Amino acid sequence: MLRAGMLRGGVLCVCGLAFGLPFGCSDNGGGGGGGNPNVIKIVSSLPRTGSANAQTGTIVNGIKMAIDEVGGKVGDFTIVYEDWDDATPQRGNWDPSVEAGNADKAIKDPDIMAYIGTYNSGAAKISMPKLNKVSLLMISPANTAVGLTKPGKGEPNEPDVYRPSGKINYYRVVPADDIQGVVGAEWAKELGAKRVFVLHDRELYGKGVADIFKKRAEEIGLEVVGYEGIDVKATNYTPLASKVNGTTPDLVYFGGTTQSNGGQLAKDLRSSGFSKMLMAPDGCVEMAFIESAGAQNVNGNTYATFGGLPADRLTGKGAEFYKKYKEKYNTEPEVYSVYGYESAKVVLAAIAKAGVKDREAILKAVGEIKEFDGALGKWSFDANGDTSLTTMSGQIVKDGKWEFVKVLGGE
Repeated sequence: MLRAGMLRGGVLCVCGLAFGLPFGCSDNGGGGGGGNPNVIKIVSSLPRTGSANAQTGTIVNGIKMAIDEVGGKVGDFTIVYEDWDDATPQRGNWDPSVEAGNADKAIKDPDIMAYIGTYNSGAAKISMPKLNKVSLLMISPANTAVGLTKPGKGEPNEPDVYRPSGKINYYRVVPADDIQGVVGAEWAKELGAKRVFVLHDRELYGKGVADIFKKRAEEIGLEVVGYEGIDVKATNYTPLASKVNGTTPDLVYFGGTTQSNGGQLAKDLRSSGFSKMLMAPDGCVEMAFIESAGAQNVNGNTYATFGGLPADRLTGKGAEFYKKYKEKYNTEPEVYSVYGYESAKVVLAAIAKAGVKDREAILKAVGEIKEFDGALGKWSFDANGDTSLTTMSGQIVKDGKWEFVKVLGGE
């Protein structure tokens, strides 16, 4: 069984002792020399400080499970995993300078062959071009912003700006927001909404999915009665809530996350007297959102979309993952745990296929993945690094927790 190694410089690593081997953890500080020829490191860069920790903690658990299943070995290589934080207490969320530092640290360590992250799409913008220059595999369990991979769907310079080498080194195992925003608008109409007010957090992910929701809403005949970015540092949204109420929407859509104040926004909307539907994307599908908003404020009429299915709805290898997770950690996995697990399984498969400790070779192996038979079903990566999976699900807050409602989009 894997067990946590010592904590050095705020970095948790799973060390050789976990596998009965003599080597220990490294400080990740530099990349001098050729590293240990028998060791391959996988690191993750996720917000482990702040309210996202409940979600990212289960992603890390999923990664550890995948490594544990192969006994910490791939061929002749011992796999060492290190859990890095890209957040700070001051922000309570991911921090640009920390994410940049993590990318630089990974580049300098010759033992690191894969970088699992990021959680936030905005953070990915920082590390992607850095890691791309050295052909270091980056695989995200959670990024959904379209511009990171899809030409013509984000900013004019996206995604080329993240690929200075001209190669693709970034992959993701979760469907992107061009799917999520569309199915969100279609579900809103299905739920009976006719007038919608769209809010967003002004960040890459939140504004991106809000823009797609707005565009699709207009295409299918919903009246968008308002569109506005919020101040994510505000402590009170009462004036905004009054403005929203004045437009009499049937549904308020928030493009953002728990960490960009989604819970507080929901709380203040309810306190202002708004009793109709709320909807958010996957960035709010966590218990921290409900706790921040207050369960009494979101029970019964707060909805969210999510890329894929909840862990307890998975079948095949996904059902096996769910059973093992509950047995190992004695708790329900949050929605992104299986994506952490799948990301690590992809990395391990690529290392096995490459057969050598070489960043270019491992990256090439990932690009060749087709019909990967994993916990998410059988899927492939396309030419942009996106998953072929398109299944989305709709959830509702019920009895103080997120509950599955239905499948949205293709299966």
